[in-house]
Amino acid sequence: MGVVAGTQRRHQKGYIETIKRLHDGAIGRIVAAQCYWNQGGLWKWDRQPGMSDIEWQIRNWLYFTWLSGDHIVEQHIHNLDVINWVLQAYPVKCVGVGGRQARTDPAYGHIYDHFAIEYEYPGGVRVLSMCRQIDGCANRVGEFVIGTEGVADPAGWIRGKIQWRNEGGNNPYVQEHADLIASIRAGQPLNEGEQVALSTLTAIMGRMAAYTGQEVTWEFALKESKLNLVKHLTEFGDMPMDPVAIPGKTPLI
Repeated sequence: MGVVAGTQRRHQKGYIETIKRLHDGAIGRIVAAQCYWNQGGLWKWDRQPGMSDIEWQIRNWLYFTWLSGDHIVEQHIHNLDVINWVLQAYPVKCVGVGGRQARTDPAYGHIYDHFAIEYEYPGGVRVLSMCRQIDGCANRVGEFVIGTEGVADPAGWIRGKIQWRNEGGNNPYVQEHADLIASIRAGQPLNEGEQVALSTLTAIMGRMAAYTGQEVTWEFALKESKLNLVKHLTEFGDMPMDPVAIPGKTPLI
């Protein structure tokens, strides 16, 4: 079975070449990293007369965790996936903060508009993760890695004992499709399903930490959590909106 689900940086020349060098020791032992997706607000779908709860939530899907996972999952997963790729590991635990400062109207569902999460990876490597969707603020989208012998932007440069910059590039949105099609034709279909699922869990545990105010471990999120991520729907109809999470009050389940 072939599965390529949209983590397109895995197919982008700059990332591939840089991360290969990081794995070969270009900046020494990696001790810390940062990743960001800070941007302005996005669209919303205004509810129309006669529209059911479920239809409106589906059309306005960005703003409901059962559909988008909140923007830390829907969007910031791209950066977190790069960090997992660079470190060749998944976080051991995390703690974080977040909130809803600008998008407070119920038209924006119940998700947050900003998160800041500290992930701890095996070996004590600390990763700062930050994402925001608020207009009028400084924007930053990308990742940075700090090693004992240099620093790097996984998108295309290394500074330290090795000075290197990627030249040229490709369209990763096109390339991921080309790679999938080529793999199927070769009889060895790419299957990125597990990688995408585990990077999704990385984002979900960060959301859990911010929503509840608690430290969340990978083992808890993967094996112990009873959080129901699925809505069993049979028809459009009533479905009240979930409340906005309040750290210290929203339970960790």
